Amino acid sequence: MKRTTVALSAATLLLPLSACGGSAEAGSGSTVTVTVGYQSKTINTVTAGTLLRSLGYFEKQLNSLHDGHTYKVDWQDYATGAPITAQMTAGKIDIGSMGDFPLLLNAARGKQLGRPTHLVSATGYNLRGGLNTIVTAPDSTLTSLKDLKGKKVSTSVGSAADGTLVRALQRAGIDPDKGASKLNQQPAVGASALSAGSVDALSQFVAWPGLLAFQGKAKALYDGAQLNLPTFHGVTAREDFARRHPAVLEAFLKAQAQATDYLNGHPVTAAEKVAEATGLPAEVVYLYNGAHGIATFNPALSPQLVSALEQDVSVLKSAKLTGDIDVDSFVDDQYVKKALGTSYTKRLTTPPPPAASEVWPKGGEKTLSYKSPKQLLAYLAAHQDGVRAAYVPDATTGTLWFADKAVWVADGDRLLPFVTPAAAQDYLTAHGGARTVSYREALERAS
Repeated sequence: MKRTTVALSAATLLLPLSACGGSAEAGSGSTVTVTVGYQSKTINTVTAGTLLRSLGYFEKQLNSLHDGHTYKVDWQDYATGAPITAQMTAGKIDIGSMGDFPLLLNAARGKQLGRPTHLVSATGYNLRGGLNTIVTAPDSTLTSLKDLKGKKVSTSVGSAADGTLVRALQRAGIDPDKGASKLNQQPAVGASALSAGSVDALSQFVAWPGLLAFQGKAKALYDGAQLNLPTFHGVTAREDFARRHPAVLEAFLKAQAQATDYLNGHPVTAAEKVAEATGLPAEVVYLYNGAHGIATFNPALSPQLVSALEQDVSVLKSAKLTGDIDVDSFVDDQYVKKALGTSYTKRLTTPPPPAASEVWPKGGEKTLSYKSPKQLLAYLAAHQDGVRAAYVPDATTGTLWFADKAVWVADGDRLLPFVTPAAAQDYLTAHGGARTVSYREALERAS
């Protein structure tokens, strides 16, 4: 079932609400409905949502339990994590997926209402923070974060993208509360506001920045990976549900691991499946979820991700969105460890794939990878009408971006791509003789 909701702001989320009763105890031979809240268009949660649903792995795992129950999965689709948390603490959603900052609000809300939840696995992550991006209009004259002083910036308060905005402004010497005018808007509303010129910039999570850039409706101003702080998405479950139905939660996590392996093994097909289910362009999905995409998918709860979550608490506290949060008690990896068995340790230590330039040929079921952006450009120059999409990693952060949307720098024989003008300028400042070139000139130089 797909349910359209009006997402609550993080501030509203933390106000009291009356909770309805939770899942009923299931007797032998009864039907157990498992309600899963997910965000179809937050594509770094697809292994616990969109892709998992399309593959049917969770239902197959439940059918293999043979415990005398009949299981039914109720999939509920939301735009952000806030309404999922509201439904979880009302006892109406059993398992949900969301970004790191919403996960903390999920923990705080559950504790506040005496309905604790736990982080039980990770979905997609980027160890440098590249999942969030600040973008401006294509014709904007803004070139760096410092230009945002006194400007209007749209974001979703309490989201991971809001956390990126706050931290980025602070590093640029701008007071996040007074130095810029921050508007709390849903991603789609903010995207429309940017196009209409009613805001100067938009700070959002996947897949909005990549989508707007792909559509020619925005350009990157700030790459979240410049913070060099992990951003991730994860799966949260109600404590009472997990205690009553541990086998069901383990079945979900086994299915999530299967979906993760499918995505990693068949990245193009997986992108097509997610695109079909969400209406997003497959080229945008692949930017984030591809073989060398911005996101790495792994259900293991690594110490790096837990540490990042602990650092996020101070941002939410300073925004008065929550008080202290006991991250250690919120993180519960016992279920995913049991579900994955001996493979868990291997997953925990598996590094992200190395950055690479990649071309998706038209009509192709596989992509082509290149060791250098210049090699990719040479291919593009010779096949300009036969390419569906081309991706290059930022020369500094490794964040993947569309080749034709990148800022290109020529340094001798080298051709270097950057996500933002500011990053390119930093390189130029440190490397005398280097200069920016247009995408067209970059293609000519490579050929």
